[in-house]
Order: sequence, then C-alpha cells, then structure tokens
Amino acid sequence: MSRASIAVEGVSLQFPLYHGNSRSLKKMVVAAASGRLGKDQRHRVVVEALRDLTFSLTSGDRLGLVGSNGAGKTTLLRTLAGIYEPAIGRVRVQGSLNALLDPSLGMNPELTGRENIMLRGLYNGLTKPMLARLEADVAEFAELGDFLDLPVRIYSAGMVVRLGFALATAIKPQILLMDEWFLAGDAAFMEKARLRLEEMVRGADILVLSTHATHIVQSWCTRVLWMDQGRIRADGPPDVVLADYLGPSATPTLAAEPVT
Repeated sequence: MSRASIAVEGVSLQFPLYHGNSRSLKKMVVAAASGRLGKDQRHRVVVEALRDLTFSLTSGDRLGLVGSNGAGKTTLLRTLAGIYEPAIGRVRVQGSLNALLDPSLGMNPELTGRENIMLRGLYNGLTKPMLARLEADVAEFAELGDFLDLPVRIYSAGMVVRLGFALATAIKPQILLMDEWFLAGDAAFMEKARLRLEEMVRGADILVLSTHATHIVQSWCTRVLWMDQGRIRADGPPDVVLADYLGPSATPTLAAEPVT
C-alpha cells in the first residue's frame, strides 16, 4: 500500500452570494464585517471562504485545526474530502480517505439502515464476505435493533448519530478527516465510542481534526493550524500555536493521555 499524503497548493474557495433570502443577506453582512467579500471571474459577489492556503501532510502527521466559528475549519475539511472544489489552486490526496464530518454524510434517508450499510460497503469496494462483516459490526455497535430495517428518515437524531458513527468508524482509512461533532453526543454512547474512535485515530496514517476542545488537540495532534477568516494565521507545534491562539490570560488545559 502506498504512503498517504495530502498537498494543498495555493487553495482559495469562494461561495457566490444570492440576495434572494435572509440567509444570504446575513452571510453578506458577516462577510463584509470580516473583510471576506470579493468578486469572482464572473463579477459575482462572493464570500472568500478559504484564501491562499498552502501546506502538506505525510504519513504520521496529526493536524489540529483551531479558530473561531466561521474561520474556515470545516470548509477546509470538506475541501480536503473533495466535497468542495477550490476556485483557485489544487488539493492532491494520496491514500484511502474517510471523512467524519456529519452524522448523515453519505446516507440516503429513504433507505433503511441496513441498506445504507450495504451501500457504503459497495462504494468502498468491499467483497461479499467483507460486506457481511461490515453489516454485523455496525449492527452490533449501533444497537438499533429492528430500526435497522426501517428508513433512516424516521430515525431520531440520536439514532442517526449512532448509525453514522458506527458506519463511519467501521472502515479504517489511511487518511482520517474529523469534525468536532464526533466528539459530542450522550455520555453513555460516547463512553462506549471512545475506545473505537481512539483505535481509528491510532490506525490512521494522517489525521486532520477540527475542534474547539484544545485538550483534544494537545492529546491527539502533533501540529496545529490556526485558521482566521479563511487564512492560516499560524502553523506549528501544538504548544506554540495554542499559546498564541488562547492568549496569555487563558487557563492552561491539562492534556489527557496521548493517543499513540
């Protein structure tokens, strides 16, 4: 198996603004206040979501993304996952990739939980025996019982999280992209999920994690990007970048035992 790598070269991402609804107007006000309004080649008003990002990751890298809400962390994760296409620059990814970005990402709500498991397995090129093992693993971990044979659209939010978590962590990738929703949830479920998630993090060649929980960054990451208004404000070791990000008045956070 080839070594995993990510190369981000001069990447910028823009979202056109359409003024037909209040949500677009709200985005325009926020973008204008933060200096992130611009125009694209078609002279449309756009929000500059990511601006001239360049960095690279190789096997063994554990990258934490920090920054305020709207800084561009989740947008960067979605760009790395191939969900968004850069307006400028390019992203090159080598190796199998799994993106834990949204509990329902990649699921069809009209299909049953079991059908979604099969669909995910087929998408990942699993053989028939491997599909059977995937189904058994997800069914056991999610503990949805008879609901596994009902459409996902009738699931509660908690049930969707359970299925999404079990499904997303059942297939082990070389590159793991993770947003902070995977660190949330009801206490009983997350206690059960913690070891499974840590095993997945430990097994990945490359981890990219977006979170506001600095103790998680200190525990899991070897490098930190501080995102600010779509740009990289700082890039370096966790202790150095987090000290600048949190400021001198912040109370130091004790790191948990590292995931190695």
